[in-house]
Order: sequence, then structure tokens, then C-alpha cells
Amino acid sequence: MYIVQISSECAPVAKTGGLGDVVNGLSYELAIRGNHVEVILPKYDCMRYDRIEDLRVCYEDLWVPFDGQWIHCTVLEGRSEGINFLFIDAHGEWNAFNRGVLYGHRDDAARFTFFSRAALEFLFKSGRRPEIIHCHDWQTGLAPVMYYEIYNGLGWNDARFCYTLHNMGHQGRTGAQLLSQCGLNAHGLMNHGQLLDDQHPHTVNMMKGGIVFSNFITTVSPTYMEEIRFSEQGQGLQGVLNRHGDKVGGVLNGLNYGVWNPELDPFIPSHYGPDNLPAKFANKAALRNRLLMREAFKPIVAVVSRLDPQKGVDLIRHSISVALANNCQFVLLGSASEAWINDEFWRIKHQLNDNPDCHLEIGYDEELSHLIYAGADMLVIPSQYEPCGLTQMIAMKYGVVPVVRSTGGLADTVFDANYADKPFEERNGYVFNDLTHDGLESAMGRAIGLWHRFPDYFRQLRLNGMRQDYSWNQPGQDYINIFNHIRVK
Repeated sequence: MYIVQISSECAPVAKTGGLGDVVNGLSYELAIRGNHVEVILPKYDCMRYDRIEDLRVCYEDLWVPFDGQWIHCTVLEGRSEGINFLFIDAHGEWNAFNRGVLYGHRDDAARFTFFSRAALEFLFKSGRRPEIIHCHDWQTGLAPVMYYEIYNGLGWNDARFCYTLHNMGHQGRTGAQLLSQCGLNAHGLMNHGQLLDDQHPHTVNMMKGGIVFSNFITTVSPTYMEEIRFSEQGQGLQGVLNRHGDKVGGVLNGLNYGVWNPELDPFIPSHYGPDNLPAKFANKAALRNRLLMREAFKPIVAVVSRLDPQKGVDLIRHSISVALANNCQFVLLGSASEAWINDEFWRIKHQLNDNPDCHLEIGYDEELSHLIYAGADMLVIPSQYEPCGLTQMIAMKYGVVPVVRSTGGLADTVFDANYADKPFEERNGYVFNDLTHDGLESAMGRAIGLWHRFPDYFRQLRLNGMRQDYSWNQPGQDYINIFNHIRVK
């Protein structure tokens, strides 16, 4: 198949979180299965240009209609990590993608709707005819709307759209004027069956548009699909998802083992795997040395996470005291999404600055994250909700026992050492249900207690996690099946 991914980010070129990793991993998996795959991104000024090979212009004069004018664009192509990229470079005074960051501007809805229109305009005018166009999250929610409302009328009608919901917390709510800006008929589309937000009057919901107009909708784990259809986690879109229930499904994200693999990882000093697990512990010493923590016979409990309410910041904060009170060391690597959270964790960092058993790194450091996974014994993930989560998969690959709240993709991948309805060899972590201090303390206490009192069983939990396959192999096949299903309709 000829498959085009339209996304606001894709690792390693432009990434702020899991979305970038997912588009990268899935695109690579689809490509190695023999499909022709291209990823279309905005050409940001802050991209990792050092990670792009053979960057060159492939379409010189792309004129895109938007907001009553024609905006001049150039399209460049390049390769990175085995993936073909196409970059939309928008010229002119608007400066849509030269902002120093990917997101965070008041006109983000307009920026990414323009990007979606430009991607479709490029495919149309260049004569490219993908069988599948796969769009991601609210940023590209209007792409299938524009395709069926505009380009079908121009004779392009052989593409089919898959649309993946990565996080219902961000839906692209914006004013109706955006529709006319991108060439859509606002009067005809602003109704509850199509683009009108069900909770906010006179408001376009871009994600809702993607759900209504796409041929198939996926989320990034089966449990998250159930949660967003039948609980408040749908954040207002439960009704539209259930009205379109015959074209929805949950596909668990995979993990790129080419990037996250302790047997090959270039960012750790000692390579290891399930057959030579003792080699892991040289990384524990290296982590302590790098973070100026003392050498001691204690487990290292880690958090590698964005610090925002979705991730359970109160419980992340509480996990520090639980670890230190139970004869553990604690490491945190995280960046805060809001000023008050950032200030709170800097306060804790200063308060614990002289504690040789604790280190908080406020910010994000990709290289350090690899060393933390390689050196840690347990990883705490107390999310309020978690569409999929990759950190627990990374942890298990690196022989780290995850302690997680049972939600979304965490519930689909982590099975409690004591209570899971699984044979022992499939149990790989500790799980709690209640979003409370007591719930967290119970799960952490069981994990820490096992490390101290039953090291052989703890070692087996590590090995159970390392031997499970959370690669893109099965999810890749699931997406092939979905694409084959919709392209014959």
C-alpha cells in the first residue's frame, strides 16, 4: 500500500512526547513490511536538522488557499531512521512554523489547519495518490473533513482515512471562522452531527471532525477506547464515538526496540539483556555517579514523566517520600507543563538537595532518560489517565519493575505480581486502582518489600517484563488489517 501519515510531529525530527514516537515506530514498521510510507510534517525552524539525511526541495511552488489568500509554500523531502519525510515550508509574514517551539501559540488551531490543507493540496497537485491517509490527534482533525468536502469534488476520491486519538484532553476547540478560512462551509458543517462541539456553543471541535469524517478511528490502547466511550474520560465525545461505534477500535502502541533496547543502547555504559541481567547493575553505579548519589544497598525508584495533572503530579510528589521512608533511593526526570507545578518541584529539589539518596532533574534529557531506565529498579507511573504510555514498556524492556495505576494502556500492559489473573511468567509489575496516597503506598510497599525480602522473585519479575514483546510487530499487523478493511469500502 501507499500510506501517508499526516502529523504535527514524528521522532526523531520533531518530537515533544509519545505522539512523535508512535508515528515514527508505526511508520517504520509499515515500511519494513513492504509498504510505501511517507510522513508529512510542518517544516519547523526548531526541527532536528542534524537527524535528517539528503534534505532537498521536491516541490517548488505550492500555493495553498487559506484565509482569503494564496500562501506560497515549498515542500522538501528527506530521510531519517529509515523513514521518508516530506516537510511543508510556509513562506510569508504569517511565519506559521518558525516559532521556536511546536505548540503553545494562540493561533495553533489555524496553524495546524493550514498545515492539513497544505498537505492535502500538495498530494493533490503533485499527483500523489495514497490509498491510506493516516491522521493523528486534533491538529489534523480537519484533514478528512477537507478531503471529503473539497477534494472529492475535484475528482480525488480514492483515498481512505484512518484517524488516531492519542489524547482526548486536547480536542482542538476553536471558532467557526476557521472553517471558512480553510475553504469549508461553516453553515453546513456547524451541527451536532458533524463539527459543532457538544458542550460549547458556536465552537468547532476539530477532533470531532476527524471522528465523523474518517473511515476508521483508533485509540492507542483497547482499554482507553473503552474508557473514552463509556466514561467521563471521553471528555464530551462519548456520544459521537458511540454513534460511530462500527468504525472504532483500540490498537495498543508498540515500542521501537531499535531505540529502546539495553542490549544495543549507545547511551548506557553496560549492555545487558535477560540472559546477562547482572550486567545491568554497572548502569546503576553509573547513574549514581552521574547524579552524585551515594553507593548503597538500596533499590532506585524512578519517575520519568511530564509533570502535569494527567500524570498524577500529587502522587508523583508523594512517591518521593514513600521511597525515601522505605529505604530506597529516588530519581526524577521531568518537565512541568504549568508554572505552579514547576515551582513546586523546584521547591522539593532545593529541599532535598543535600540528600545523597535523592535527585530531581527538572527538564528533559533524552540521554539521561536512557541511563535512568538502565539503572533503576522500579518506575512509578500514577497517572490519572493514560491513553497508552510508553514508559512502562521501556521500563520492562530495561528490567525495571513498573508500579502503575490501572488505567488505559497501563492496564493493558502491566499485570500485578500478586493479584493478576495471569500465570506468574506473565506478571510483570504492581498495580493500584484508587487515585489516592493509600493506593500508591500499597503498590509501592509491595514492590519495595519484594526487592528487600525476596530478591529472587523480584529478579523473576524483571525477567518476565524483559521477555514480553511490546514491539510494533502485532500493532503493525493490526493497522495493516484496518487499512485493508477500509480501502476496499
